[in-house]
Amino acid sequence: MNSETIATLLAGYLRQAGVRHVFGYPGESVVDFMEATRDNGPATVAAVREASAAFMAEGAALCTGQPGVCLSTLGPGSTALLNGVASATLDRVPVLAISGQVDSSREQFWTHQLIDHDRLFAPVTKLTARLEPRSADTVIRKALRTATAERPGAVHLTVTTDSFGMTVADSPGGATVPPLTPAAATLDFYGEEPLRRLRGARRPVLLAGGGAVRCGATQALTRLAERAGMPVVTAAMAKGVISEDHPYFAGVLDMAGHRVIRDLLASADLIVTAGFDPVELIYPWQIATPVLHVDTTPNTDQVYPAATEVAGNVAAALTWIDARWDGEPRWAPGEVAAHRARLRAAWEAGYAPGKLNPSEVVTAVRAAAPAGAIATADVGSHKIMTGQAWAARAPRETLITNGLSAMGFGLPAAIAAGLSRPGAPVVCFTGDGGFAMTATELSVASRHGLGLVVVVFSDGSLNRIELHQKSLGYPLTATGVDRADIPALAESLGCDGVRADSVTGLEKALDFQRTRPLVIEARIDTSQYAAQF
Repeated sequence: MNSETIATLLAGYLRQAGVRHVFGYPGESVVDFMEATRDNGPATVAAVREASAAFMAEGAALCTGQPGVCLSTLGPGSTALLNGVASATLDRVPVLAISGQVDSSREQFWTHQLIDHDRLFAPVTKLTARLEPRSADTVIRKALRTATAERPGAVHLTVTTDSFGMTVADSPGGATVPPLTPAAATLDFYGEEPLRRLRGARRPVLLAGGGAVRCGATQALTRLAERAGMPVVTAAMAKGVISEDHPYFAGVLDMAGHRVIRDLLASADLIVTAGFDPVELIYPWQIATPVLHVDTTPNTDQVYPAATEVAGNVAAALTWIDARWDGEPRWAPGEVAAHRARLRAAWEAGYAPGKLNPSEVVTAVRAAAPAGAIATADVGSHKIMTGQAWAARAPRETLITNGLSAMGFGLPAAIAAGLSRPGAPVVCFTGDGGFAMTATELSVASRHGLGLVVVVFSDGSLNRIELHQKSLGYPLTATGVDRADIPALAESLGCDGVRADSVTGLEKALDFQRTRPLVIEARIDTSQYAAQF
């Protein structure tokens, strides 16, 4: 007789899938599952709020490439997960969200704390499902495979309070996790047309996105860029897919200095996308350059037209193209270097002498951070600067949300990164608005002994909204952020806190050899932001 319960079956599948942490908030409806994971894992990490737990799950998935998992109780616990679950789906990140529900005997008529999870989560997930004894094995496998299949996203599972402890039916195939990575080499294209298009281009540019990261395409992308002499522009969520100190790296799309990047793409005679997803755009696509679409999925979005497509594993596609390339390099490294110099001048524009500028905050932290440091960025003007000025060396070392672009992502993602890669230095860049949404999660970082460095860009405003109001000639309304004593708040939550209003002060405060979090309030001047927008 099979004595395995839904709770133990689910815990076993998550362990097999490489999941090390479940981020959530306890509740009566999920205690059986928490007990099932207590001895053998995954470890339950209690966040301050379920909303942060969902962002932690996304951060863990971005950092590791494995599915992230978040957990909530019924009713308000499940509704609080929604923002982070939607973020995972639009960011194309595999997340399994699990919510308890009132016991099955009352579910059809009860009203207290009862939410229809299917209706709530269906618009922002790839799948909503229920775990029940006779089908739990199949449904868990389906959930994991759906979450990780291209394009990845969130899946939500509902389990009633009484179901977690029920014995599951025997599984004919055993508890075996399905493949959770993109297909290895399957390509779908038409003859030699992709090669003909590329060989005929005189000034081609590569545009790499998150699909290239998921497919592990760094080596193939770099090799093709070198052999064909093609500059590589990356989307923000693909930072590090080519090292940003490489001679053919050409900047990050739609971050600071975005006009210089757009000019480069418009001047090209062919754009070769490599796992680029239109959800990674911030500004509308208004580029007339022809596109050769290379991605895990066909160009069904049609945000840009592409007469030629290669659909399949991005690394395999780029390797196929590289093996058949026989032309001369199209761009000289010196030309790309000149472009990067123009780009840097653009993102440094608006520099205020004698003040602490946003670009200086990012470059000073980058200079102080050890090799292999992981950076997370919240949402706001500081993200636009960080996305360009932070020099990424490898994929999955810069965690940015750019699909839903939800404030409140940065600090929870940094906590997840610290737990997912023990010993790795982690820095979180956040605005004072996003910090206010999640500051109490610092207690989680302190509880787990994480030596995070949290840099708060403090200007007392929701800057991007203020800039938009000003551009329309409107008076500033509801965009001020109440000033708080950030160092004192950090100290109250078990962290160290300091304030810096100069580069020298910031450099003195930076310390990555830590056993508890450090929060730095960086009092910045916003002139550079105004120059960008």
